[in-house]
Amino acid sequence: MLTILLRLVILGTLIGNASFAAEPVRSFASRKEVKHFIHEMHQKHGLDKSRLTSLFAQYGTEHKILQLMSKQYEALPWYQYKKGVVTETRAKEGALFWKKHAVHLKKAERHFGVPAEIIVAIIGIETSYGQKKGNYPVIQSLATLAFDYPRRAPFFREELEHFLLLSEEGAIDPKLAKGSFAGAIGIPQFMPSSYRRYAVSFSETGKRDLIDNPIDAIGSVANYLKKNGWHSDEKIAYPAVAIGKNYQNISTSKTSKPTLFLSDLAKYQVKPKSAKFFKNTNPKVKHMVLDHSNEAKEHWLGLHNFSVIMRYNHSIHYAMAVYQLSQQIRSLHQK
Repeated sequence: MLTILLRLVILGTLIGNASFAAEPVRSFASRKEVKHFIHEMHQKHGLDKSRLTSLFAQYGTEHKILQLMSKQYEALPWYQYKKGVVTETRAKEGALFWKKHAVHLKKAERHFGVPAEIIVAIIGIETSYGQKKGNYPVIQSLATLAFDYPRRAPFFREELEHFLLLSEEGAIDPKLAKGSFAGAIGIPQFMPSSYRRYAVSFSETGKRDLIDNPIDAIGSVANYLKKNGWHSDEKIAYPAVAIGKNYQNISTSKTSKPTLFLSDLAKYQVKPKSAKFFKNTNPKVKHMVLDHSNEAKEHWLGLHNFSVIMRYNHSIHYAMAVYQLSQQIRSLHQK
């Protein structure tokens, strides 16, 4: 009787556990919409259907990626975001990175007109100078977002297309490439479309290697900013002051580009911290208000080059972090 009861308990436990077990992940290759995508890639680019089917068969939806997409770090209040990004450690490591790659950073400044400290700051924020490039299979990240994230599915399907073309061009191995949960690749965390458009062989090896070659990453970041409109020898951002709360009436535009002339801000009682900074010029600026933990507000004026940094990541917090970190790195480099 004891043996029979014991067997029943064990059987009941197994059945109970089975009811809570996760369902097997369905491979992408078995899904109708993925089959259609594979057919499109064959029709449009001549890619081998059987090879793509075999590749997609190795992966299925990664639900953790979908969860992470709803928790974007840049959405944090400025004071929290800055604390985790603009750090003393990152600035010191940036100064060391600059020292190690001084020759190529100088070359990038001459060739593209982008300051070395901006290039270094971007690489520092993106991957801690290549130390944290991401551990998600890029093919799985992009496929998950392309087929299971409706809000931005068209964007990620296009990125998936570019990723497969990168593979076809021999730039990366689709089975080995790893990156961020959003599919960004390598030291500068380029999305596949940016990799194809802006990556350069700055090391002059003939191969555009953003995964393991920091020299190519340096040149590619500079090329990205230059191609997106960087103006050499122009300022990026400048602190401002606001009297009262009239600034709240300034129209908040979703565009990253400066939309107001500096003189337009006067009627809102917003002005540069130092009137001498602009030397009687009247550029277009973007007024920005950053939050502090004590409810105080920090006012800034973003100029054209600030909007160019926002092309890298469409976030005021990100672009401001790049700017402020770059100033700390430059200060340490000059010591």
